Amino acid sequence: MKKTILYNKHIDFGAKIIPFSGFLMPVQYHGINSEHLHVRNSVGLFDVSHMGEFFLEGEKSTDLLQLICTNDISKIGNEKAQYSCLTNEKGGIIDDLIIYKFNNNKFMLVVNAGNIKKDWDWIKNKNEKFGNKLENRSDNMSLLALQGPKAYDLLQKIVEFDVKSLENYSFLETDLNKFKNVIISTTGYTGSGGFEIYCDNKDVIGIWEILFEFGKDFDLKPIGLAARDTLRLEMGYCLYGNDINEKTNPIEAGLKWITKTDKDFIGKNKILLEIKNGPNKKLVGFKLNERGIPRHDYEIFDNDDKKIGVVTSGTMSPILKQGIGLGYVDIKNSKFESVIFIKIRDKKIEASVVKLPFVKT
Repeated sequence: MKKTILYNKHIDFGAKIIPFSGFLMPVQYHGINSEHLHVRNSVGLFDVSHMGEFFLEGEKSTDLLQLICTNDISKIGNEKAQYSCLTNEKGGIIDDLIIYKFNNNKFMLVVNAGNIKKDWDWIKNKNEKFGNKLENRSDNMSLLALQGPKAYDLLQKIVEFDVKSLENYSFLETDLNKFKNVIISTTGYTGSGGFEIYCDNKDVIGIWEILFEFGKDFDLKPIGLAARDTLRLEMGYCLYGNDINEKTNPIEAGLKWITKTDKDFIGKNKILLEIKNGPNKKLVGFKLNERGIPRHDYEIFDNDDKKIGVVTSGTMSPILKQGIGLGYVDIKNSKFESVIFIKIRDKKIEASVVKLPFVKT
């Protein structure tokens, strides 16, 4: 089991450590609810160094990305980021990822921790005919997520550029205090705004310490992966392995907005068929109308007691104080305000299909 460079810092903060995607990671420090609310209202710092980073360089970098990704990489400018999917020949989702464009010939791909080897093998194989330079820096880089409304004022104390000038899904390779060549991006997985900070492993302890030193004035707290999960779920963001996988396609997963069929990509023909015929099932958000907490793999039923789907993610929303979840249901039960039932233990709890996100931030 791997450890991130910051493992001992987490122990010092009293973190509860669990195995996650091959790493020993901090799941919580002082309570999931309090950590969740702290990010929504103030600012928190996550160690997400388990994520994977691939660097792609070459004149045919864009050609490779257009082939393997559903989104249109030609639509983004330099120093911009884009959310996308890797799909297989059947249109199934190999992974969701964020692509950072330095220029037409240089990109960084950030992939999910549990998919690093699978994604690397897939991309390396598809790159053979393009001949670009590919480098897997996952073991050499660390990633911190500084998230929450006070993240902007905190970061501004440490950097020289105007942080408010960075648009959403933009980034800079810059200095952070005394540390060089740090990538600072306006991306995140919480819906509360903030930054992700990519750096060399040798710099991450120093950057962590500087953030906490300047963060005293902003009540900066470390936040674990459990709150990261409840934060993303309130926003309706997909989690790979739960809400999306190789057996789901972007159309039924509600990711048509990052699926551009006016260009060629692997799996496009299957996805065009799905668009033409319409999906049989759809990923929906739902709120429980009674007390209860939906969990992954709980069954979903309709009014006639017929099983119509399964919960993929669920929690008690710390903001709404209500059970919320995502799940796939038959297409006829996917309309907003449809009444469905979640089987929790031996009881079927009424729920309503709702528009995402669950929480407006």
